[in-house]
Amino acid sequence: MALARFVTASRGAAGAWGSMKWRSFHLGPRSRLGIGPRRLARLRELTAEGLRRRRAAACRSSQDVDWESWRGYAEALATANEASAAEKPKSEGEGVGDEAHHLTALQAPNGSAVVLLTPTQKLTFTGKCQLICLYGCVQVSGFIISQGRQECNLFSPHTHSALTIEAVSHKQSDKTKKDSRTEARAVLKQCLPLASRRTLMKKFSPACSIILLTGLNETVSNFILSHQDYAGLFTTKQKEKRFCIKPSEPALTAIGIAQLKTQCGHVMSESSQLATKELVQACVEENDGYPVILVCGPKNVGKSTFNRHLINGLLNQIPCVEYLELDLGQTEFTPPGCISFLNITEPLLGPPFMHQREPHKMIYYGEASCEHDLERYIETVKYILCFCKRDAPLVVNTMGWVKGFGLMLLIDIIRLLSPSHIVQLSVKDTEDLVPLTPEYVQTATGLHTKGKLQVKHKNLGMLGAEDPEQQEEEKEDLCFQKFTGHKLLCVQCDFHGVGDPGSVRCHSNILRDLAILGYLSKMQPVELDQLVPVNSLIPYQVPFHAVALWTIHSDVAPAHIMYTMNASWVGLCRVLEDFKHHSEGPILLTQTPICDCLGFGIVRGIDMEKKMYHILTPVPPEKLRLVNCLLIGSIGIPHSILKNQMLSRTKTVSILPTDLCSHHPCVHSSPDEGIYGCRNWDPS
Repeated sequence: MALARFVTASRGAAGAWGSMKWRSFHLGPRSRLGIGPRRLARLRELTAEGLRRRRAAACRSSQDVDWESWRGYAEALATANEASAAEKPKSEGEGVGDEAHHLTALQAPNGSAVVLLTPTQKLTFTGKCQLICLYGCVQVSGFIISQGRQECNLFSPHTHSALTIEAVSHKQSDKTKKDSRTEARAVLKQCLPLASRRTLMKKFSPACSIILLTGLNETVSNFILSHQDYAGLFTTKQKEKRFCIKPSEPALTAIGIAQLKTQCGHVMSESSQLATKELVQACVEENDGYPVILVCGPKNVGKSTFNRHLINGLLNQIPCVEYLELDLGQTEFTPPGCISFLNITEPLLGPPFMHQREPHKMIYYGEASCEHDLERYIETVKYILCFCKRDAPLVVNTMGWVKGFGLMLLIDIIRLLSPSHIVQLSVKDTEDLVPLTPEYVQTATGLHTKGKLQVKHKNLGMLGAEDPEQQEEEKEDLCFQKFTGHKLLCVQCDFHGVGDPGSVRCHSNILRDLAILGYLSKMQPVELDQLVPVNSLIPYQVPFHAVALWTIHSDVAPAHIMYTMNASWVGLCRVLEDFKHHSEGPILLTQTPICDCLGFGIVRGIDMEKKMYHILTPVPPEKLRLVNCLLIGSIGIPHSILKNQMLSRTKTVSILPTDLCSHHPCVHSSPDEGIYGCRNWDPS
């Protein structure tokens, strides 16, 4: 009976469906049709399936729409859009998110990161790491790191523009695609497991580069990071967090680096790239001997960055580059306040405080600016030029003081050095410095020299001059004025904040403190795995009669010289005068000497009873025997050393006895630490 009622109701419903276009189907309760839950669910499925079939039939039978033509048109349009996007050059910062998204970085079992870079792909980061090129070649700050080269340490703190690792196209005409893949697999087999290798090889092409990045643990950066003021030196600034790629690659985060957008790194302008290429070519050809390249320009235009790129570019072609530092405030390889001459054989892949090196010759000027004693500055430059060997291309860095007396001093330096090339950095639409053409340099008035027309005019009057001193002065000026001309290369810098003192990433006084900390890190004992605070290092004891004293930046009464000396940053120098005939001290000089500086130290304490200076210094004993003069300048000890000292629990290294330096303000003692005597400084 129930089945008969169901069939009758179904026929009535079918007739209703045929007469209407569409109406929502609704079945009554079970009491009306007598259908169970399973049959009811099945009936609803059949109804919905029938509706889908009728709609599909209606679409197929439509003659107004050619679906195949529309599908072909859509595919052609998508292909054209992809091609135009690939051909269109990306502007600075455009597509950074896509680039970062497609960056392939896999974590190795030992914690390292294996990164695959397609041609011209870039990885900009903040942090520190060690780089090994496994396949192809990459470029960092103008230096090319190719396959098979030893590892390179990269340092990218937030005080400077972030470093960028860029893949460089490499030619392998003698290798097939199969050979390249086989070589890449063999290299990756030593670093990655099978599953990770397969993932990376899916995106591999012979033009790609593969690098291995490892977390870096070394003494210099660890010592700087141990001071509270600089604990976050290798992390991204809080105000720049929005520039970080989110989410960051886990493999990169594991080794301690943060990936940034490409525009956060330093971008070399087109003019700077052309100038660097021309200078490298001139140094390789050596048509007229080794070139002398003088880099000048106002403050905050990127002179130091350009020098690093230039030196790295030269080291790609030649084994050694000579460097003359004439900028007292922002030195590259030494603590501030120095004029130095060095031979550079290793690339510069970090800021200055991470590559403090021992110079071939160094003079301690004692101040961050020369404006208070211009004559002593030019005499110091003359002195150090006597030791420049000119056995390799010479790069000369100058100060950013290019107005007034600063410009006149720059003219004197150019005439004194006779450079073959002058690179003049400037900001677009500004006139901080006139173009230093050969004609302008020949006729301009210097601080201690005269222009060509002025010299000719003076020569006419020298014939009747009767004063021998005047004739000698004019003759010396003519010798000083030797100048043979140069080639001027004008470079316009266009990075963010160029020429604006308010947009600098870090103030100059902080950079000077970091340079001193980098220098003092050399005092850390090599045999110990942990860092030793400065107040726990063993100082040298120096007799009063062994060294002479002098204060450079101010006049100090002899009775107050010890107050000036205590807790001071001093230059360890050597003068020609002999002080062995002095039985007591302290010995004071009569004027500021221009002499060799062998290193630097901190006067940790003064023992007035035993007449001893207690000095901390990384200078080795064999050089300390040559030191007979301590020069005190306006360069001070970083405050982070004085206020962030820790107590060492290492029994092998101990502090000075309290009775020797209890008056010293930066000495902290602990009663449960052992007492260790001072090391003797034998000046003989």
